[in-house]
This record gives sequence, structure tokens and C-alpha cells, in this order.
Amino acid sequence: MISTFNEWDPLKKIVVGDASFANWPRYDPVFSQESKKTSWKETPVPSGAVPQWIIDEANEDLQRLADTLTLLGVKVERPAPLNFQTHDGMYNYCPRDRLLVYGSTIVDPAMMYPCRDMELQCYHDVVDLAEHYHFMPRNEGLVLDAANVCRLGDKMLFLESDSGNRAAYNWLCQVFPNVEIELCNFYAGVHIDSTVVPLREGLVMLNAARVNESNCPQVFKTWDKIYVDEVVAQGFYQYPYASKWIAMNMLVVDPHTVIVDKHQTELIRKLEQWNFTTVPLELRHSRTLGGGFHCVTLDLVRGN
Repeated sequence: MISTFNEWDPLKKIVVGDASFANWPRYDPVFSQESKKTSWKETPVPSGAVPQWIIDEANEDLQRLADTLTLLGVKVERPAPLNFQTHDGMYNYCPRDRLLVYGSTIVDPAMMYPCRDMELQCYHDVVDLAEHYHFMPRNEGLVLDAANVCRLGDKMLFLESDSGNRAAYNWLCQVFPNVEIELCNFYAGVHIDSTVVPLREGLVMLNAARVNESNCPQVFKTWDKIYVDEVVAQGFYQYPYASKWIAMNMLVVDPHTVIVDKHQTELIRKLEQWNFTTVPLELRHSRTLGGGFHCVTLDLVRGN
């Protein structure tokens, strides 16, 4: 079974991604327009197979993350393999994008890049664990990456952006009629998890470059807030598929333990001031492949 309603209850079971056969799709109709949308103009948007040395190093880092979680008492699952290079897909690096898990329900969203539909076949074992499964209609104007949604118990946040539109928000409200889903518009890029990081009930970390007191989600009105003004920008290979703010992308193991980028010394200091135990690790290609510790995981069971 699966059971996870928020981002901070003690983690019991999780999927850790895999970079094998990572690929930048050549023929996806949306990804092919990336060069027109990106603010980065110094190097071209990549196309085709990701260099093998990047894949190898990314997999080393993912294995280290999986081993660390196992030592922390978390059961780790890995996605089934698929050769994305021969299928002109993308990757299994970011399972957080692919499936939205809430309670015992899984939503299969209509992702921004249609080629990412094929990733579902790598998660059949996960889908089989769900009590309820909802398929978001394709070709009806709905767009949603699961990482546009932040789960807060009986509430959710939905970031309206390039990877999550108003039509998908309305559809999700119908699927979860008993959940209050707040719509946010503070970042037009893609996912929410490098902007809003709930650390435990009543405490949230916020990207100060995007969120301030005037546009902060109403759900956090009474919460304590940690604003992050700057991060240590990580390097990348040729093209930055993620911004420097991927450094804020962290995985909460329980209300007192957080896995965080080891280079973010100031961010770590802030967390320790709030009595968190930090577990510093590294994803060397988080900007190249577009995924930090929250992105490259998908929690399946949280609870005491």
C-alpha cells in the first residue's frame, strides 16, 4: 500500500530515481520549443543522449542517496529500466515529476513534455500499490507535472506555471473535492519544490527571490518562515536545465532530519538553527539534469 499526505511525516518508503539511458528528446513537440522559452542563450538546448560520464556520475550519487536512506530506516524502491535514448524519451531521474501521490491515491498527470508518458511503464509496481488511480486526460488542454503540487495534509498548493495550468488545477480540484487546493502564481518557470519547502507542520522554507509577504500562500499565514536570499550556485555541463535555486531542493526525512546539498553551508546553518539534523549529500549533475533531492525521489509511505 501507499500512504503519504504531506512532505514531512517520518519517511517509511520511497522511490529513488535512476539516470540510466538519460536523453534529451529530439522530437517531443513541447521540448523542441525549449530554445524559444529559455532565458539561457549562451549555449544551445541539448538534444539526444546525455553523455555517459554524466549518467555514470549521476547514478553514483543516486546510489549514495539510496544507501543513505536505507541506513536511515527507509525502504527504497528503484524504477524499472527503459532505454529512453532509443525511444526518444527523457529519463527516470526525476520520479517526483511523473506521479502525484496523495494518501493512497495516485494521479497520472498530463505532463508538460508528452514523451514523458512512457516513464509510467517504469512504475507499474508503484501504481499497483495505489487504492485509487486517476488518469488525467490527454489532448484536452490540461498540463501538469506532479512536482507543481505541494502536499500539506488536508491542503495542497498548486503552482500555476509552464508545467501546470489552470485547467489542470480545476481538474485536480474535482478529483480531490475534500482537499483545499490553493492556487499560486509566484513563479512562471516550472515546479514548486525549489520555491516552497515545507519542513514540518508550521515551518516552511521559502525562496525570497520569488516569494515575499505579499504573495506568500495563505496556508502559511500562521506558519514560521525561513526566507532564503541566496544559495551557492552549482556548476553544470554545457546547458543549465535547472536554475541555481535547485540548491534549495531538499528531502525531509522526518520533522527533524533533512537531506540537503552539502555545498549549501549557509542554508545548512539556517536549518540547524531550527534544530534540524542535516544530512549533507551531493548530486553533481542536479543543474544539468534538472533535479535535486526532492525531484529525484517519490515518497510512497510517510507516517509515525
